[in-house]
Amino acid sequence: MKQFICAILIFLSLNVSLVSAQETDTIKKDKLLFTEALALHLADYNEKADFAFRQRNYKEGQRLFDSLTVNHLAGSYIDNFQFNDLNRKEINLYDFNKSIYLITYASWCIPGKGAIPAINDIAKKYRDQIQVIVLFWDTRDKVKKVSKDFNKAVKIVYVDETQNKSPYIVKQLKHSLGLPTCFLINEDKKIMDITRYTAVAYGTPIENALKKNFNQIDTGIAAYLIKDEGTFSKSRLVAKEKN
Repeated sequence: MKQFICAILIFLSLNVSLVSAQETDTIKKDKLLFTEALALHLADYNEKADFAFRQRNYKEGQRLFDSLTVNHLAGSYIDNFQFNDLNRKEINLYDFNKSIYLITYASWCIPGKGAIPAINDIAKKYRDQIQVIVLFWDTRDKVKKVSKDFNKAVKIVYVDETQNKSPYIVKQLKHSLGLPTCFLINEDKKIMDITRYTAVAYGTPIENALKKNFNQIDTGIAAYLIKDEGTFSKSRLVAKEKN
């Protein structure tokens, strides 16, 4: 009798495992990862963008970037990339349960005037809804120095390319779209929008610089929180094409 019960339990356990595996496979099939979307469209974008920049047609270069991010990358799901925090603890992107606003930087790519105070204000304003993460591509010591001006609401992470065991994340997040790039990601890790952080003009008064930087981020986040499915990214592209 005991052997019969054990056999039934093993059978049920195997069935549960099989169903779970099938569900996981279905989820993977239904979700296009960011890296997969990049593989499909990045080469074509690079060829056209390189030509535009060689011709010094920067407006066309920006149009191509917007077309790539809105039409092909938004709607894909960010990969579970791994970073380190300043305590050297490994952090996975999927560790964050809230929506994410991810900004990529390097210590040599210093945030422009008013950028850090604006990011701090954004992080405090939306702290209950969105986790602001600033990713630096550099050594821990250099990141620690430049991170002092950010408040506690901003999560600082880094990838040290000299110690990184996998060049995968560097290739996909750093070299594919350049710096600085901003990713707006929902709770399910779906990418809602990707933008380039635009520095304010040199000589802009600090008050105006802070306001411009704040509005640049706040507009996208506010639109995302208002609308259900991130259609604001399409609206952003249409608005740019009309101008």
